[in-house]
Amino acid sequence: MKLPEPSIDARAQSDALLARLSERIRDSGGWISFADYMHTALYTPGLGYYSGGAQKFGAEGDFITSPELTPLFGQALSAQIAEIMSQSAPTVLEVGAGTGHLAADLLLTLDELGCLPQAYQILEVSGELRARQADTLRARAPSLAERVQWIDTLPDTFSGVVVANEVLDVMPVHLLVWRDGGLFERGVSLDDDDHLAWADEPASNALQQAAATLGAPMPQDGEYVSELNLAGEAWMRDWGARLTSGALIMIDYGYPRAEYYLPSRSNGTLLCYYRHQAHPDPFKWPGLNDITAFVDFTAMAEAAHAGGLDIYGYANQASFLFNCGILERLALRGDEREPAYIRAARAVQRLTTPQEMGELFKVMVAGKGLRTPLLGFRRGDRLHTL
Repeated sequence: MKLPEPSIDARAQSDALLARLSERIRDSGGWISFADYMHTALYTPGLGYYSGGAQKFGAEGDFITSPELTPLFGQALSAQIAEIMSQSAPTVLEVGAGTGHLAADLLLTLDELGCLPQAYQILEVSGELRARQADTLRARAPSLAERVQWIDTLPDTFSGVVVANEVLDVMPVHLLVWRDGGLFERGVSLDDDDHLAWADEPASNALQQAAATLGAPMPQDGEYVSELNLAGEAWMRDWGARLTSGALIMIDYGYPRAEYYLPSRSNGTLLCYYRHQAHPDPFKWPGLNDITAFVDFTAMAEAAHAGGLDIYGYANQASFLFNCGILERLALRGDEREPAYIRAARAVQRLTTPQEMGELFKVMVAGKGLRTPLLGFRRGDRLHTL
C-alpha cells in the first residue's frame, strides 16, 4: 500500500520524534515495550500524534468519527445522558472531544430537552484540538460555549456523566506473542541500520498472570499475536475511586473476550490510520499516524467491577442508538425526498448497519447509583456475553 507523502514540516516533526524514540530505546538497553512505544508515538508533548499540531479528524485528517457523520449521533446520545444526569448530577465530562462537534450537538440537544448541564468539561491533551473545539462551539452553539471548561487532569471526585467516544482504543497496549516456547512480549528495538524493528522478550511475571485468564489459543505451529490493554483496565479501575454517582459511557470498536481471542484473529487487531487509509505499520512516520487496537470489553468490565463500578449495559451501537431514538430524530428531518434528509439517512445507515459501524462499535455503561434498565439498553442488551 502506497501512502501519500507527508509535508516537509510534518516529516521534520516525525524525524524529531523518531530521534527521541531511538534515544529512549538505547537508554533502555536496546528494547522497549510496544506500550511504551505507542505512548511515546501518540502522546509526546509537541511531537506525538495526539499532542502535536497535525489535523486528525475530518476529510483533511486521518479518519472521521461518528459525531462528524451527522448531528443525529449526538442527539440520540443526549437522551441517555439526560437520563443519567437526572439520577446523579448535571455535569458532563467528555474525554478527548475531537473536533468539538459532539460537544456542540450534546449541548444544543440537552438545552432543547430542558436539561442543560451546569458544567461541560473537556479533557483534551492536544492544544490544536482544544483550539478547534473552541472554534466549533463558538460557531455552532455560541450561547452555550461559555459552559465548556477545558481541564488538564481528571477530577479527584466526579458526579454526572463521562463520555468516552473512541478513547479506549488509543490507550497504549502491550503486544503478546504465544508460541510453542511460551509467552513473549513483542517490543521495539533498533536493527543494524538503526531502524525501528520488532523484537520479542520473555513475558514478565505480571504479563504471564494477566494473560492466563484471556483464553487465547495456544498455537501448535507458528505464533498467535494479540493485545493487552493494561492502561485501559487501570483507567477503568481508577474511575471507581473518582466517581461518586453517575456513569461512564464508553463507545468504541471491540468485542467481548470470547470473540477477541478467536483462533482466526492470530495477527491481533492493531491498526494504524493515515489520511483515511488503514495500514499495519506502526513504525511508519511515528507521530503522524494514529495507532489503535480493538477493545476487549470483558477486560474493561472486569476492571470497572474491580474498581467498585456496576455495569449497566453492553450493546452494539445500532441497538443503543435505536433505543435512544435516532430513527425518531431522523423522521423529524423533513421530506424523505429532500437532499438533506437523504444525507442524514445515509449517515444513520452507516452508524447502524451491521456491515458498517452498527455491529463493529459497542457501547458499555459503567457507574454507581443508577436505576436500570437504562434507556440505551432496554432492547438488545448483551451484558450476558461479557
